[in-house]
Amino acid sequence: MIPIIIIIAVVVVLALLILLSFVPVGLWISAIAAGVKVSISTLVGMRLRRVSPRKVISPLIKAHKAGLNLSTNQLESHFLAGGNVDRVVDANIAAQRADIDLPFERGAAIDLAGRDVLEAVQMSVNPKVIETPFIAGVAMNGIEVKAKARITVRANIARLVGGAGEETIIARVGEGIVSTIGSSEHHTQVLENPDNISKTVLSKGLDSGTAFEILSIDIADVDISKNIGADLQTEQALADKNIAQAKAEERRAMAVASEQEMKARVQEMKAKVVEAEAEVPKAMSEALRSGNIGVKDYYNLKNIEADTGMRESINKRTNPEDNGSPDK
Repeated sequence: MIPIIIIIAVVVVLALLILLSFVPVGLWISAIAAGVKVSISTLVGMRLRRVSPRKVISPLIKAHKAGLNLSTNQLESHFLAGGNVDRVVDANIAAQRADIDLPFERGAAIDLAGRDVLEAVQMSVNPKVIETPFIAGVAMNGIEVKAKARITVRANIARLVGGAGEETIIARVGEGIVSTIGSSEHHTQVLENPDNISKTVLSKGLDSGTAFEILSIDIADVDISKNIGADLQTEQALADKNIAQAKAEERRAMAVASEQEMKARVQEMKAKVVEAEAEVPKAMSEALRSGNIGVKDYYNLKNIEADTGMRESINKRTNPEDNGSPDK
């Protein structure tokens, strides 16, 4: 009889342990003690829906103590959507303390959008300073000026969903700095009045469409880099020189080609002369055969040629400067 009672007691204890592990009785007692009305069936339903009761009931207790009117359905639906219930509740409490209008649905949407809603509320109370890198611009006189800005921004709760982030703010401010420096006639104007940059940039409404509200833009540092205008002129002069050299080389190549062409033509003309001289003996023999000239005429012609050759030889020896060589 005693062993049966022990077995029954063990079974009852195991059943109670299983029940207590499935039904968070301790959490239910904590909720009741905090004044939050939650039934055991609601906690069991969370277990069946694979919702961690502690991740819903603990934020609910926190919200109730802070005076927020939230329900378990709101917190449970946000948990099932993959949101961070505890962070959204903390953001709602911080917004209530700071007198910021932040309904739970908007905070849940911001959280599901991937933004830290609690950080956004804290940034609404305590603005954040964004520092840009050195941004270079060129004044009208060709001097490059580099400027670094500090942007004080405050989160805009209404535009956190779908609004652009810090990268857009930095890009827009950089564009404004470049355009402001570029519109300055002299780089000394930028150095003398750097606040003109911040005034001009701030007046353009660069925070439109972003998740932030720009409170101020302060120029932290201004530096002179190099003379871009002089560098461009130097590069242009070098390019012009290279173009001129290329054109001169082209003309030289054309002159060399023309010279070679003339030499080829001279050789061609000499070949024609040799060809014509080769035809003379043929014509003489043909004239002798046909009887157009006689043998006596042929010898007279030869004598004339010999006499002409002798005269030229005597002339070269008596006038050496005519042939370009001294008389030896």
